[in-house]
Amino acid sequence: MLSIAWPCFAGRPPRDPRTLRSLDLVPLLSSPIYTPLFASPPFAALLHRPLLLRLSLRRRLRGLHRTPPPLDKENPNMDETEKSHSEIKLYSRLRLWEFPDNYIFEPVDTVADSYLAVSRADGSMNLIGELPQCGPVQSPNVCTVFGIIGMLKLLVGSYLLVITERECVGSYLGHPIFRVSTLRILPCNHSLSNSPAEQKKTEAEFSVLLNAAERTSGLFFSYDVNLTLCMQRLHDMGSESKPLPLWRQAEPRFLWNNYMLEPLIDNNLNQYLLPIVQGSYQHFQAAIGTNIVDVTLISRRCTRRTGTRMWRRGADRDGYVANFVETEQILQANGLTASFIQVRGSIPLLWEQIVDLSYKPSFDLVKPEEAPRVAELHFLDLGKKYGSVLAIDLVNKHGSEGRLSERFANAMQPIVSEDIRYVHFDFHRICGHIHFERLSLLYDQIGDYLKKHGYFLLNEKGEKVEEQTGVVRTNCIDCLDRTNVTQSMIGRKMLESQLKRIGIFGADETISAYPFFDASFKILWANHGDDISIQYSGTPALKGDFVRHGKRTVQGIVKDGWNALARYYLNNFVDGTKQDAIDLLQGHYIVSLSRDMTPTTKAAGLETYASFRLAFALVLAGFMFAMMSLRQARNDARHLLLSLFWAGLSLGVTALVRANGRMFTNRPRLFRSRH
Repeated sequence: MLSIAWPCFAGRPPRDPRTLRSLDLVPLLSSPIYTPLFASPPFAALLHRPLLLRLSLRRRLRGLHRTPPPLDKENPNMDETEKSHSEIKLYSRLRLWEFPDNYIFEPVDTVADSYLAVSRADGSMNLIGELPQCGPVQSPNVCTVFGIIGMLKLLVGSYLLVITERECVGSYLGHPIFRVSTLRILPCNHSLSNSPAEQKKTEAEFSVLLNAAERTSGLFFSYDVNLTLCMQRLHDMGSESKPLPLWRQAEPRFLWNNYMLEPLIDNNLNQYLLPIVQGSYQHFQAAIGTNIVDVTLISRRCTRRTGTRMWRRGADRDGYVANFVETEQILQANGLTASFIQVRGSIPLLWEQIVDLSYKPSFDLVKPEEAPRVAELHFLDLGKKYGSVLAIDLVNKHGSEGRLSERFANAMQPIVSEDIRYVHFDFHRICGHIHFERLSLLYDQIGDYLKKHGYFLLNEKGEKVEEQTGVVRTNCIDCLDRTNVTQSMIGRKMLESQLKRIGIFGADETISAYPFFDASFKILWANHGDDISIQYSGTPALKGDFVRHGKRTVQGIVKDGWNALARYYLNNFVDGTKQDAIDLLQGHYIVSLSRDMTPTTKAAGLETYASFRLAFALVLAGFMFAMMSLRQARNDARHLLLSLFWAGLSLGVTALVRANGRMFTNRPRLFRSRH
């Protein structure tokens, strides 16, 4: 039987409290919601983060929950720096002065008595009292930035990430929410000019990966409110978190720039520390009779096992799963506010699906004997954060998916209890490709659970009327397409229940009775599904036409086919490099200055020369020459032999590529996955 009362996160022993510098408030609540390669150069300088990273936020935060001290004026645990900055807001607009030797950040939205100077030689930071003088020789470029995301240190230089364009997309608890429109990377690597040639080469190859940061989608932030926490958690914390800087209030698993904030944290730059969340924000407002109804959908992507579709599957040994996303649906009407939480995440077993040029690579279970332990750790973590858990498995019952689903069901048997439920629903067999209305059969199985555990509700005075005591966890294979259709159905049912509760809907009314409201709700969830899918797979969600229009369309089916082909291309030929960039940005792997730069052993044999582009060119050329020779074979028999030779070459190269498909794909170089 699974216990939900273990004293430490994910069943691991607590770490030294002295290493905990962030998120003192994680364990504050008893509320169920949120209770608290080395194989190939130039990557020889790569070290696994936990071995070296002395001050990693993740390391300080993942292993320990402790009750925070009282947050009052006499609190000895709040240092003078925190006291002085406790009521000061984050800088929302900065003027960037690009001097030859320093980047200077000047706050322009408030009167500041200091400026942040960042050395362009090594990235060191300090506050200065006045701006350097600008003369005819020293004429800096000047531009406006809207926040500092953080700094990433590579082998020699450091790289500062700043927000150059933003877009206000809505509000959360009355505070503006912004989407990052454009990022810029400011190199602080002048010292690289004095480095050996080998270090320069290595630094250059690592820095290329940073370009992926400029293309990262779905980044959101607020200068005033903590986006990493849901409304129920924020309400239960009340005013106790206000004395802390915003970054210290953040939930670390949803803090996208967790690792990159460390250099700013080390320099006590609280007013520059801007928490960033990756996910989705959607909103609409509609009238129902004389009532104005606001509906918001916020998603938060977990960074513990983040990555791309084929290179991050399943769980790690601590039970953290790939593509874990928390989605909060918020209703505001007649002065009342309701919030409902759902989560999605990959099947919590050690499994992978390595690309090999086939359309659907096989599923490989890694250490199947550990499946029960990993699943238990995962649901233990969910239980501590959300209370009761209902796991909905949408995977096929037969075929390769069926074997994975069977392993999942077997691992759940010793875990299932009053607080942990497991429901299997074969989405493809029951709903097929067009009959998604049959999801009502699933709702018949889970409706009682949703009614029992409810949602979070505030009255006109901001007082808690009801709280959510459990969460629905949905998964398919990718946790994208089938999952999004299912979650939108659950979100619709809960929204109807809330509208009836606050008196806007009658007992028998449904959302479909109001065409504009119905269409807006569908678009809300369809756009949300596209956002989450693009971040994980690189393409919009499949089956989006049903979510968007309530039925399958010919145009939607054609679009799904195109997106499926795009996923195939990205998974096989792009995502390996993208995965390296994600690992670098998230601090899952860091570059060590002390690491010996001697190159590791190079790949031998076919792997050294494997190139899909070269192989494709040989096949195409062989086919063309074979056709040309065959046309001339009637005049000269030797051309028949040549046509056979070229055809044999094409077939031989094709067979070689098929037999060694994994070698011809774009694979991560910083990470060789065996969990």
